[in-house]
Amino acid sequence: MGDDENGCENTKVSIPEFAAATDEDATADTAATAPRAPAAHSQTLSRGIRVLEILAETDEPMTIVELAAALVVHRSIAYRILRTLEDHGLVIRDSAGLVRLGPRLAALARAVSRDLQAAALPVLTRIANELGMTAFVAVLDRGEVVTLASIESRQAHASVAQRPGTRHPLHWGAPGIAIQSGLSAAQWAALGHADSRRSEAGEVAAIGYAASHDEVIAGLSSIAVPLLVPGESPASLAVVYISSLHSPADIGAALTAAARAIVAELS
Repeated sequence: MGDDENGCENTKVSIPEFAAATDEDATADTAATAPRAPAAHSQTLSRGIRVLEILAETDEPMTIVELAAALVVHRSIAYRILRTLEDHGLVIRDSAGLVRLGPRLAALARAVSRDLQAAALPVLTRIANELGMTAFVAVLDRGEVVTLASIESRQAHASVAQRPGTRHPLHWGAPGIAIQSGLSAAQWAALGHADSRRSEAGEVAAIGYAASHDEVIAGLSSIAVPLLVPGESPASLAVVYISSLHSPADIGAALTAAARAIVAELS
């Protein structure tokens, strides 16, 4: 009887301990060998951000029906997303129900590369007025070129608007060529572009600037130079214009000096 009780006690104690250790080992082994699942994304947040991108890309306010169609969702889903964005001041609706970007976005935009914007704006103002052109800073954003800050000339008879937030592919225009010229091999590879760099990018170091015409907008010309600021995204300093009495070389030299001034201000 005593032996049976001892046997039972041993069974009750030893088997659960063995089983628990086995389960932990199996869990550890599974965790070590199983492939890690991709991180989950918020579909609602993604759709809300997409609404902001859609509104930024259009020049006219949009209806909820138009936004729902652009998002490929039911109107009720688009409405709930807009209500949330409205609550945060990121979009506004007028009396006719048309939706456009809200003023809160301007405050958020000012915080993007704040130091670079602060250093660049006085220089952009001077360049724009000296050359009679619209001057701007463009930055690299996931394979696209995005205008960070711009100043239109007060001296030009016809100015060109280059709104902050305007974007175009990296392979288009002088700003993109100038950015390409400043990228290392590792940075270029990280972008995952199937195409190689534009041949003009290799000429920037020799002639000092990149030039384009009729690429991003028909009838407009652009000159740009690399703007390499430590800690910031690869960027370029550029001007866009309809016509000019200044030679491309003179414009490039002025931009190069201006880029140096911005970098010095931030050093």
